[in-house]
Amino acid sequence: MNVHEFQAKQLFAQFGVPVPRGKEITSPEAAAAWASELNTPVFVVKAQIHAGGRGKAGGVKITKEKGAVAGIAKELIGKTLITHQTGPKGRKVHRLLLEEGANIAKELYLSILVDRDTGWPTFIASTEGGMEIEEVAEKTPEKIIKEAIDPAVGFQGHNGRNVAFALGLQAMEPAVINPFVQMLGNLYRLFMEKHAALVEINPLIITKEKTLVALDGKVSFDDNGVFKHDDVQKMRDLNEEDPLEIEATANNLNYVKLDGNIGCMVNGAGLAMATMDVIKLAGSEPANFLDVGGGATKDTVAAGFRILLKDPNVKGIFINIFGGIVRCERIAHGVIEAAKEVKITVPLVVRLQGTNADEGRKLLAESGLKLEVANDLWEAAQKIVKLTGKAA
Repeated sequence: MNVHEFQAKQLFAQFGVPVPRGKEITSPEAAAAWASELNTPVFVVKAQIHAGGRGKAGGVKITKEKGAVAGIAKELIGKTLITHQTGPKGRKVHRLLLEEGANIAKELYLSILVDRDTGWPTFIASTEGGMEIEEVAEKTPEKIIKEAIDPAVGFQGHNGRNVAFALGLQAMEPAVINPFVQMLGNLYRLFMEKHAALVEINPLIITKEKTLVALDGKVSFDDNGVFKHDDVQKMRDLNEEDPLEIEATANNLNYVKLDGNIGCMVNGAGLAMATMDVIKLAGSEPANFLDVGGGATKDTVAAGFRILLKDPNVKGIFINIFGGIVRCERIAHGVIEAAKEVKITVPLVVRLQGTNADEGRKLLAESGLKLEVANDLWEAAQKIVKLTGKAA
């Protein structure tokens, strides 16, 4: 789960990480009122969407004129921003962050996430703040600093000093070393206590007044831990999520919309990934990732059908089920009942494998429904691609 920049900064402030004075804004009138209260030489107006690259897309405006703030807010609210992360459809701006400017002397990059190789929370830092960290890693990997934290011990002062000295803060600005070390400890607490998947500050600035400020912020949470935190759940913004993904969550389905033309309904994440791969190998593109779970029932299959059919890009549906805990003949009954309940308007191919697969396939073949039954994965993929035609 992602949150907006203004929400990330609220969490930063809660955990003792310095941020600019700022406020969420949803109207030009509120922008004008907060600008008068803020009373700063420089005003920064930032569109709040769950995507990077806002500045390049015109979503970040800076002005020294208090009277111009309301006009900027009016321009941005309701605007659709298209960035490298939103895709061609872009994201509509519903809210802004209006905050004070800062006297920037130096920009740094700082984040914490779990290193997949070690399984430990790891700080990533760089002197190249304000840039895409992926670009820095590709072009100048020597400028990427890593500091792993043993979760059994937790963050220690020497971890922070290792990062500080690797960044060259002792030469750059010695006065910020101790506050920097303390900040890293606070970020570690935020990461662990709130079950975050990523905490990122880009840029973290050293001001001309020799202070540290998180000028931008991003926090993503582990979906499996969000239920433990009521305050985090309240930060969810449904405007930033695909309506079909919201519906899938309400039905306890794991769904991610993609850009292809073949809707996939599979039980198990690994099998779902393999199904998407074989569809591409057969010459078409998957329209989604949809995992109905190990205990697929009539209700979950029916919910899956409804979600897939609401996607106008879906020209065919491929059901790929491995019967293990739930036997194939029970799954077949579920598919048959769900298909009768939900009007299927596109070609349908079903592949069953596992316990009682032959019995399940026989039930499907004799159901009278307009569908194709397949024995193996490659056969099924070829059938659905032939029925729908290759992706454009």
